[in-house]
Amino acid sequence: MNYQALIDKYYPEDDDLRRLLIRHSRQVADRCLLICDRHPELHLDRQFLEEAAMLHDIGVRWCHAPSIYCHGRQPYLLHGQIGGEVLRREGWERHARVAERHTGTGLRREEFVRQRLPVPAFDMVPEQLEEQVVCYADKFYSKSRPDRVLTVLETAQSLEKFGHEGVEKFLGWAKMFE
Repeated sequence: MNYQALIDKYYPEDDDLRRLLIRHSRQVADRCLLICDRHPELHLDRQFLEEAAMLHDIGVRWCHAPSIYCHGRQPYLLHGQIGGEVLRREGWERHARVAERHTGTGLRREEFVRQRLPVPAFDMVPEQLEEQVVCYADKFYSKSRPDRVLTVLETAQSLEKFGHEGVEKFLGWAKMFE
């Protein structure tokens, strides 16, 4: 099964949510591929980057975010964790890690505790280089404003509300990937 077949399986209807998911994921994938092409010294897995970027938000359909056509019951913060579970069930372990680790610049268990959400068994922080690239690329594109591409500075400012540690991590990625 390829990534398109997985999208078709979980998003079979040609509706606003599917169109938004594919548009956003394609934006992220294109940025990942650009980073891969600009930085051969990083030895990134190009095919995996595209697949992972196209699947990183597969869990949104089960979350509650009506402004982006998501009418599920789960808090939006859990979309990565849900996506990881979906991909793992499908046998896409490496892709599951990307899905569950792409939110913000990665989520620590403490954030789940603070928000009184189901606590994962581990910190959901991108570790592998490809996980970091997808997480980084995702920050430039909002599903709620799909026509807008943020700059590095705008993205860093948007991350500040979650703490300076995430901003520093993002700016480190910017130095490595831009």
